[in-house]
Amino acid sequence: MEEINIKTKVVGVDISNERTTYAIVDIRGNIQAEESFDTSLYPDVNDFVAALSEKIVMLVEANGGYETIRSIGVSAPSASSISGYIENAANLPWKGMIPLAVMLRERIGLAVGMSNDAHVSALGEYTFGSAHGMKDFIIVSLGVGIGSCFFSDGKEHVGKHGFGGEFGHTCVADKGRPCGCGHQGCLETYVGAKGIVMTAKELMDASDEPSLMRSLEKLSPRTIAECCDKGDALAIEVYRRTGYMLGIGLANYASIVDPEAIILTGGISHAGKWLLEPARASFEEHVFGNLKGKVKVLASRLDDRERDVLGASALAWSVPEYSLFK
Repeated sequence: MEEINIKTKVVGVDISNERTTYAIVDIRGNIQAEESFDTSLYPDVNDFVAALSEKIVMLVEANGGYETIRSIGVSAPSASSISGYIENAANLPWKGMIPLAVMLRERIGLAVGMSNDAHVSALGEYTFGSAHGMKDFIIVSLGVGIGSCFFSDGKEHVGKHGFGGEFGHTCVADKGRPCGCGHQGCLETYVGAKGIVMTAKELMDASDEPSLMRSLEKLSPRTIAECCDKGDALAIEVYRRTGYMLGIGLANYASIVDPEAIILTGGISHAGKWLLEPARASFEEHVFGNLKGKVKVLASRLDDRERDVLGASALAWSVPEYSLFK
């Protein structure tokens, strides 16, 4: 009787505009080995795929070898789980249609599943985090870009083309700020990292009010939040306006989807009360009346990079097994 080799590990990969993290994860969700590198070091996607493939192979060979790895799951901005492409990513160095899943599979020889980063975050929260046990919820990722995913009756909504939940590119201001997607007035231009910095600069330009932000070497959502912690009134107003716009977007979303909870993830969510309090107030002001006081708006308790790597590993288990090395 032929012995069946049951593989007990997968590789989870999280690609962001800043860093790419890859890890070996076992069947129980334990991260056994993890490394990362700067995504921007590889402006040519072919060089990126070659480097990522080599790094994954080295990590695998140092931690049990190919025979233990079932598949690879990849989280990336603007990725489609339907096509296996990264499609016209606004915040990555590679433009156009990138068949990343196939490129990795051909180089590494293992099955590769890929999905939008917000969808993978949702899978991570559903499997390991704040959404565990929930059936109807929304995950919103707040960073350089703004992404989302919602689960309905325990099932992820992907959409016909794999782009369900492009929350950041919903319009909140007619003829508003220009967005990297080519449109104007997208929520991302007010709530994403660049949008928050722009709001800060507009407030400082329009006022002579003293502010710690004026002396910052680098203006960013994190440094602005640090000014809030020190009682800087102008910085607090930056996040009040950001939270107000976010609350409107979340209210519209919830009014359509009717979730149990909205879970905020990503670096900007770490601003804590400075963002959450005005966002919750704006949400309650704008949400459909029958939902007032019924939808929880929460910040994720998982480490962002760990959640997204674990989400990518959960995705890896769902793709059909394939290997050149059987």
